[in-house]
Amino acid sequence: MARRRQLYEGKAKILFEGPEPGTLVQYFKDDATAFNAQKKGTITGKGVLNNRISEFLMTKLAEINIPTHFIRRLNMREQLIKEVEIIPIEVVVRNIAAGSIAQRLGIPEGTRLPRSIVEYYYKNDQLGDPMVAEEHITAFGWATPPDMDDIVHLTLRINDFLTGLFLGVGITLVDFKLEFGRLYENEEMRIVLADEISPDNCRLWDVKTNEKMDKDRFRRDLGKIEEAYQEVARRLGILPEAGARDMKGPETMQ
Repeated sequence: MARRRQLYEGKAKILFEGPEPGTLVQYFKDDATAFNAQKKGTITGKGVLNNRISEFLMTKLAEINIPTHFIRRLNMREQLIKEVEIIPIEVVVRNIAAGSIAQRLGIPEGTRLPRSIVEYYYKNDQLGDPMVAEEHITAFGWATPPDMDDIVHLTLRINDFLTGLFLGVGITLVDFKLEFGRLYENEEMRIVLADEISPDNCRLWDVKTNEKMDKDRFRRDLGKIEEAYQEVARRLGILPEAGARDMKGPETMQ
């Protein structure tokens, strides 16, 4: 088992030093959190499924020239990614009212919004990831106006593509969260899609029944969480051949 230097551990993933300069190894955990980590638990096999689902979606996005940090999947729980400077903003796209927007604005959950809405949240667990405006982002230097132009352009293209892709397998893309980073190559900088795209950060409903197929099953104690993640992978045609069995992570260097 490889011994690697751990660089960062988040709620759902661990980042290790990569095999080459400018690369990282991203390891997907089974840990699950909700409500800014006030609720914690484990979803067996989630890391395996999210690794495969995110690989599939990142690859599909690259095919339509969306730049991403993804290089390739290494094994059941790990993928090789480009090292980027993460912009401390969560970009949320909402197509249908659910979650916090339904609560904030008193909109019945399931209401289709007049158009897709893009929201921004400052990545800060201690503050509870507060909602911010583009004026905050540019004023505090988290991203420049040109950065934001690129982020919005990419976000809307990603939403259009993923909405159609999921609809093709009988899933409604209700909303989702994206993160972006700055990739420095040959003295040039460009904005690329980072983090992951999976049922952890997307709301996915069955087109016919509106049954939830994402982390809301964990948030709301709806049960059959593992089955929901497996069903998303099955519909995308990428359920691991051996199933979402567990796999130990790499040994960490002190």
